[in-house]
Amino acid sequence: MWARPKQLKLRGIIGMNRRNIRYIGRYNSRRLYPLVDDKLQTKLLAEKYGITTPALIGTVSTQFGVKALGSMIAGHAGFVIKPAKGSGGKGILVIEHVDGESFIKPSGARLSIEDLHRHVSNILSGLYSLGGTPDVAMIEGLINFDEKLSEYTYEGVPDIRVIIFRGYPVMAMMRLSTAASDGKANLHQGAVGVGLDIATGTAVRGVQFDRTRRDHPDTGHELASLRIPDWSNLLELAAGCYEMTGLGYLGTDMVIDRNRGPMLLELNARPGLAIQMANGEGLRARLDLVEKQPEGVSVKERVAFSQHHFARHGELKALPEPVLAEASLST
Repeated sequence: MWARPKQLKLRGIIGMNRRNIRYIGRYNSRRLYPLVDDKLQTKLLAEKYGITTPALIGTVSTQFGVKALGSMIAGHAGFVIKPAKGSGGKGILVIEHVDGESFIKPSGARLSIEDLHRHVSNILSGLYSLGGTPDVAMIEGLINFDEKLSEYTYEGVPDIRVIIFRGYPVMAMMRLSTAASDGKANLHQGAVGVGLDIATGTAVRGVQFDRTRRDHPDTGHELASLRIPDWSNLLELAAGCYEMTGLGYLGTDMVIDRNRGPMLLELNARPGLAIQMANGEGLRARLDLVEKQPEGVSVKERVAFSQHHFARHGELKALPEPVLAEASLST
């Protein structure tokens, strides 16, 4: 079912115009965008502020440097190659393990070192970057995601998007990769979005392709039992990105590593609105409440405030409700 604009407004759904003007335009200074649009800058800044990120193996910034890729990745059982200025998961190549001279993707596809050279060369030329500008290739250590989450995802690493407003976590969802999304945690490509209760990190609602879901389409595992480990620590890391960047309206993408715990994957100064669909609830009431809060509140206090005021019960075991179509979020 499609929801009418009036219904969306009554449920507090914000659209692109309000997001861009009321929140991004007001709380995000454009001079700070490079801190989040460039993943390498984000990583270096996070290290400075003590926020855990995947290990950086190295970078390639010139076509001449592509030849050194083999020696850079030697000895690493798995790794990820990504564009520093990419968006939407484009250009990210995950190598799960190495078998002799072959590099194995999560799907089982085998690549040669020449294939990796070609991919890095495409990154440098700006094939995946914002605006097609020349880019830098980052090589990061593979994330060993928590095995408790393995039944909820297909091939790829699930990530957690948390919207941070003035330092307060206001809404969260987990993105679960599927066969349809080619192992990428991207909702537009067919990943499953699972709304998360800010208080506990438990699943409240699931969606895929603008339709409600109660299980993973590939593993068949139900979603109602999904619970993010070390949830409060994850929220505190995400909330700390407000001080780190100075951006008032921010999307933080987090992952759970089984050895290192919650880690920051990347940041987004223009986070999308589909998180409202995954939660079955609009952002507006939460944003309005946060705007009334004073400045100078500590990270722990901000997280505690959000966990108290934005707690909610799950809907996965209830009867399906009308789907808030993502296309309507532009109203």
